[in-house]
Amino acid sequence: MSTELQRENAGELKSRMGAFFPGSHVIFRGHDLHTELKDMDWVELYVFGITGRHFTAEQLRLMHSIWTYTSYPDMRLWNNRVAALAGSARSTGNLGVAAALAVSEASIYGRGIDMRAIDFLLRTRKQVAEGATLADCVSAELEAQRSIAGYGRPLINGDERNQHMLDLASQLGLNQGPYLQLAFAIEEVLLNGRWRMRMNYGALAAALAADLGLSPREYYLFMFPAFLAGMQPCFIEASERTEGTSYRISCADIAYAGPPQRSWRQVNS
Repeated sequence: MSTELQRENAGELKSRMGAFFPGSHVIFRGHDLHTELKDMDWVELYVFGITGRHFTAEQLRLMHSIWTYTSYPDMRLWNNRVAALAGSARSTGNLGVAAALAVSEASIYGRGIDMRAIDFLLRTRKQVAEGATLADCVSAELEAQRSIAGYGRPLINGDERNQHMLDLASQLGLNQGPYLQLAFAIEEVLLNGRWRMRMNYGALAAALAADLGLSPREYYLFMFPAFLAGMQPCFIEASERTEGTSYRISCADIAYAGPPQRSWRQVNS
């Protein structure tokens, strides 16, 4: 950073997003929060803060459900487990859930897959528009990544959320976007080839978000609270149990392949 740039930004925090004027008002992306934006619901305000754009009632309904349909109160899930262990250890709710949201960045199951999925859809549509075949795009991605983000699933080759989301998108008239159609076309290539992978919720949500006009960064930020509603029940349940009893694992249950048990002797210095 140049000295001149440092000098220009010294002593004053400049922002185009907003400001708090104590005892007077709050500006949120150029609007008075308590007068102009007072009738927004929380998700509407949240996505307006991310994008600076307004969305229709149907689009907001879809966004609500993208979160709702993936909030699972199951403490066996990797991020919910953190919230539950925090409750079991008698940590605070905010710390436990914040930690659970932090590990939701996971590259295989969490935000990492979200970013890869929407990036692949955006790149593939552009490449196909420029003359590439969809089969070639899929093959190239598999060769580079060994997987297609949003397709296949470790436990079962399918996703219980998809049909519910597709039914809602159809009811709202939001099921004909080009990225959703592309996501289905990719699934067809994978099913007809030797991969036999079905679309999971990662690709479906990314396609719907792309059809709403969200960029990869906007989509990433929008998806931040997607698992949140399922975390609180896990924290509460673990907190109500005897301290330290949630998710107990015996040493005998651990697959250990290190050095064998050793005897220790005290060395007198």
